[in-house]
Amino acid sequence: MVLPQQTLVKMAVILTYILSLSLLFAAGSALATTKPTFLQGYLQNGNFEEQPNPINLKKTKIIGKYSLPKWVVNGLVEYISGGPQPGGMFFPVAHGVHAVRLGNEASISQSIKVKPGFLYALTFGASRTCAQDEVLRVSIPSQQGDLPLQTLYSSNGGDVYAWGFRPTSNIVTVTFHNPGVQEDPACGPLLDAIAIKELAHSLPTRYNLVRNPGFEQGPFLLPNSSHGVLLPPKQEDSTSPLPGWIIESLKAVKFIDSKHFNVPYGFAAVELVAGRESAIAQVLRTVPSKFYNLTFTVGDARNGCHGSMLVEAFAAKDTLKAPFKSEGKGGFKTFSFKFQALSARTRITFYSSFYHTRVDDFGSLCGPVLDQVRVFPVA
Repeated sequence: MVLPQQTLVKMAVILTYILSLSLLFAAGSALATTKPTFLQGYLQNGNFEEQPNPINLKKTKIIGKYSLPKWVVNGLVEYISGGPQPGGMFFPVAHGVHAVRLGNEASISQSIKVKPGFLYALTFGASRTCAQDEVLRVSIPSQQGDLPLQTLYSSNGGDVYAWGFRPTSNIVTVTFHNPGVQEDPACGPLLDAIAIKELAHSLPTRYNLVRNPGFEQGPFLLPNSSHGVLLPPKQEDSTSPLPGWIIESLKAVKFIDSKHFNVPYGFAAVELVAGRESAIAQVLRTVPSKFYNLTFTVGDARNGCHGSMLVEAFAAKDTLKAPFKSEGKGGFKTFSFKFQALSARTRITFYSSFYHTRVDDFGSLCGPVLDQVRVFPVA
């Protein structure tokens, strides 16, 4: 039986339509099941638990440029097991069993694949090993920061830092370097865990001009750490590891999570741990002469930090002092005030007026928690 040409044309059109729908459905299904991949977690042998071959160790000193698995070694680098050391010293390794110590002018480095222009944060456990002034230099090509380790924010060697960067190529070499020369060769920064996280962009909305208002976007949290992550000041880290925010103070602020601390809203917040030396800011786009409301929440982290706290907030020429009486039980309070924008850019700043230490550990700095910052136009 021979079908008329008109019928054949109609059948061809129907078949084409069905095939197009099938392809669209298949493509939609593929897109639905394909999730964007974000780099997150330890670097290769980032916790240093993959040990050097014993023949490449002279006591604790690593012999050979490539003897530390997955890392490139330069200078005097020691492979350390936590605990008492020969000569009467004690090296705390808070995030595992093993660590590396960087001697005078020594470094370790590793190459990693990244996406050019994206924001990344390195997270690493670091501590000084002597009472001398020690510095840890973190760098990728064209970017570097020197982190002073003299100030101890926790008394047991559990300090964790973050450092942000934006790569300009697909592969970058991350280097941790001790730029100092100590009189005692047994001194030098101790590294016990290194991880990385790719951070998503945070944008303002018409209902809130603040980017990353609840601090939900932040650096990787080490799974075996309960101390939070210290965010270094701007002069040490030109690219903030806390998207949207500037750490514009002499000392660090702390990124904390709801698993280990009391957080007023959501998953994360920041703790202002160094009084007036611990300030955080953001520059907003505003309309000159227009009025805005600024609201924010202050609380305590339920970490033994108690007493009379005071957070000072600044926006344009207006200020507010937000007092909070902490009993160390995790309370919080929301404050607000109105300000008038003076230009197309308005800086909002928060800092703690007082210094605090934990009631059960006077060697651990702490302070008020800041969360849920909102800026919106006055109707």
